[in-house]
Amino acid sequence: MEVTGTSEIPEGYDRASELKAFDESKAGVKGLVDAGVSIVPRMFIKPPNHDLRNCNPQLTTPVMDLHGLDSDPVRRKEIVEMVREASETWGFFSVVNHGIPESVLEEMMDGTRRFHELDNEVKKEFYTRDPLSNLIYTSNFDLYVDKSADWRDTKYCLIDPHPLHPQELPATCRDIMMEYKEQMMRLGHKLLELMSEGLELNLNHLKDMDCGEELAILCHYYPACPQPELTMGTTNHSDNDFLTILLQNQIGGLQILHQDQWVDVHPVPGALVINLGDLMQLITNDKLKSAEHIVLANRRGPRVSVASFFSTFHLPLPKLYGPSRNCYPKRIHQNTGKLR
Repeated sequence: MEVTGTSEIPEGYDRASELKAFDESKAGVKGLVDAGVSIVPRMFIKPPNHDLRNCNPQLTTPVMDLHGLDSDPVRRKEIVEMVREASETWGFFSVVNHGIPESVLEEMMDGTRRFHELDNEVKKEFYTRDPLSNLIYTSNFDLYVDKSADWRDTKYCLIDPHPLHPQELPATCRDIMMEYKEQMMRLGHKLLELMSEGLELNLNHLKDMDCGEELAILCHYYPACPQPELTMGTTNHSDNDFLTILLQNQIGGLQILHQDQWVDVHPVPGALVINLGDLMQLITNDKLKSAEHIVLANRRGPRVSVASFFSTFHLPLPKLYGPSRNCYPKRIHQNTGKLR
């Protein structure tokens, strides 16, 4: 079958066969690059109107310094206000001086890269499309559903509250995954406290709603792309969780939608990117925002990122989530002038 580098569908193109062959290779996008592909296969090519790359260079996402958070009450109030404002207006912000050692961040990035750059015969042992598995290596979770595939491979691990036995994790990243999990749980709970305070709620309000009970870590690998204008690293979406903490290398490519404009989230050394998910917007009655975002494909690579998702998807919770009554807009009674 001839592969073309345009958005036109070649005569006789059999998408189902192309998807099947790609999936059964268990080599992912990196396997294509290792094989020397010089044009993007048809299954990855986006429709002609997919181009979302025009962004506003005048806008920058907030970056906040958490230094003094736990030692200076005045500084804590300032940080709470910054988190509240960024969560209400952007749904995205970056944090520095977050308390996680740089050595841990570097080793997590190195461990992610080591796994994705394993020999394919070793790596394919972890390849699966079983959605119930707690450890998944794959390329494109919705490969057979989406109209076009993304230029990305992923290792997924559901790591809390029922963690895998360390021996079940790949040896290339086993130790750092366990350490990184502890660091993410600590920071995630701290961010939930700040958001609760910003909403003028009890410090533990969001934690008591189990917003930080489940943690899944997704380790993404975006190989260099020979024709980045034809595809995407990650298609336009918002996260269907409460909170996401993202570690990324310096390649760049992440953009968010803000006031109908795309804005680059530039990598900041040592920083972690925080974004709110759909469930957080739901339970705060739209007070806090879940922003749509994308990752551009790039001729440079690989782009490596580690996304830590806080949700309750796999927890046997006997409750439904909806807007919290504590976040309903206050109204003033027209006769008494009092809040109700």
